[in-house]
Amino acid sequence: MSLVSAQETDTIKKDKLLFTEALALHLADYNEKADFAFRQRNYKEGQRLFDSLTVNHLAGSYIDNFQFNDLNRKEINLYDFNKSIYLITYASWCIPGKGAIPAINDIAKKYRDQIQVIVLFWDTRDKVKKVSKDFNKAVKIVYVDETQNKSPYIVKQLKHSLGLPTCFLINEDKKIMDITRYTAVAYGTPIENALKKNFNQIDTGIAAYLIKDEGTFSKSRLVAKEKN
Repeated sequence: MSLVSAQETDTIKKDKLLFTEALALHLADYNEKADFAFRQRNYKEGQRLFDSLTVNHLAGSYIDNFQFNDLNRKEINLYDFNKSIYLITYASWCIPGKGAIPAINDIAKKYRDQIQVIVLFWDTRDKVKKVSKDFNKAVKIVYVDETQNKSPYIVKQLKHSLGLPTCFLINEDKKIMDITRYTAVAYGTPIENALKKNFNQIDTGIAAYLIKDEGTFSKSRLVAKEKN
């Protein structure tokens, strides 16, 4: 890891639209329309609204320098990482589903030279430490303990704004390339199939990001969904 200087952080804040700023501009409108869609049980429209929000308004913004803790209780800043980042968020009531952890481990190993996979848990250190044993060393495990009430800002922006689990694909300059919801496989799916489905869900997005022009990456995902 290499630390991004305070001067570089200030430059991002001054010259780029931050994720939290983009949220402030568009989240209320999205919530109003999405709440109505879900009350009508129009889940397809709800997903379309989410894709439109993330692709048209949030992708292209720059992630804030959020702070977490690692399992050694060390404070970790998101800008500490100089590689592209794949950030997955979970909580104690929203844990990795069947086959998810082996798939995340495989993804982290496959792309370890290009992308840092980070799994963020909203939970206490003791609970996170237990589940962390199932991840390999290529995955960086961090957490925010809401019971300590030290990080209300990050909780509001990353946990309560877009729901869980949510995945952020972030390039080296801390620009958000894509935001997706992690979809659990159906109950009863054999473990081999669950692992494969989880792996493909993540791998497809990362592979597309690595081979496509950054300016068209997230837009192409939305176009593809609208055709289906």
